[in-house]
Amino acid sequence: MELKLEVVVIPVSDVERAKRFYVEGLGCRMDVDHSSQTYEGALGVTFPGRPHYRLVQLTPPGSACSLWIGEGVTEAAPGSYQGMHLVAYDIEATRAELAGRGVEVGEFFHYGPQGRTAGLDPQRTDYASYFDLSDPDGNGWIVQEIKHRLPGR
Repeated sequence: MELKLEVVVIPVSDVERAKRFYVEGLGCRMDVDHSSQTYEGALGVTFPGRPHYRLVQLTPPGSACSLWIGEGVTEAAPGSYQGMHLVAYDIEATRAELAGRGVEVGEFFHYGPQGRTAGLDPQRTDYASYFDLSDPDGNGWIVQEIKHRLPGR
């Protein structure tokens, strides 16, 4: 069996503000921005009780998985998603570029014998260096450095 993650729905309070963050800040490609007075799913099925919806699909650079933000796309509270991971080949260059785009980025960290430790992993081992950031609603992202994936990934 093969399963691929296609979309992650991110709860936001202000669609335009979130769209600016994900497109201008994170560099996501804007794939779809669709709104309707009636809610019709992808297969044309109408869902009663949802008089209006807006769906914005964004894809992070290099990702096969997209993000959905919008109105009427999730019941989750804005800012309630934490620990979602984005992967970077060069974590230092990625952090610098995001900061240059105005994104508030956290400091580098890794996990050592004492737990979470400041700074990059001393050996720069794949899957071991991180920094964090949040979208305007407080949804929390972790950026992780991976140069060589484990077999089968």
